[in-house]
Amino acid sequence: MQFYIREMNEIFATDILGWKYEEPYDFYNNDLCDESLKEILESPYYAIVNDKEELVGFFCTGTSAQVPIGRNYGAYLDEYIDVGIGMKPELTGKGYGSEFFSFILNQLQQESHSPLRLTVATFNTRAIHLYEKLGFTKVMEFTASTEFITMKKD
Repeated sequence: MQFYIREMNEIFATDILGWKYEEPYDFYNNDLCDESLKEILESPYYAIVNDKEELVGFFCTGTSAQVPIGRNYGAYLDEYIDVGIGMKPELTGKGYGSEFFSFILNQLQQESHSPLRLTVATFNTRAIHLYEKLGFTKVMEFTASTEFITMKKD
């Protein structure tokens, strides 16, 4: 599958906020509301489309990719580029994750040679396995309403 980055717009953002994942990944479901829409449109979020210009996922960087309470645990003190990703629910678990996230990583590393960091819920072993496969290592754990780990790639 070919991937392309597009500027986030209201159509993509509305689609993303309507995505519904099955348990236990329903943790990542969002509500379509003005506040969530504003967050996606005014923060560094980017749409990922396929060669038919169909939305397949997104990524975000900076504080948008952080779990806010993690700052209380010192999870984000070091200078890293934080990255968060999401893939359309119908495409998850079908073997596209490595290609999808590799595309995003390549784009980020072309723009900057800074090390990368991500935060993931500990129950999401499927994602953790992918991140480890792509060179990320566990840094620390913290608990908000759920347990999270931060991972880095230097």
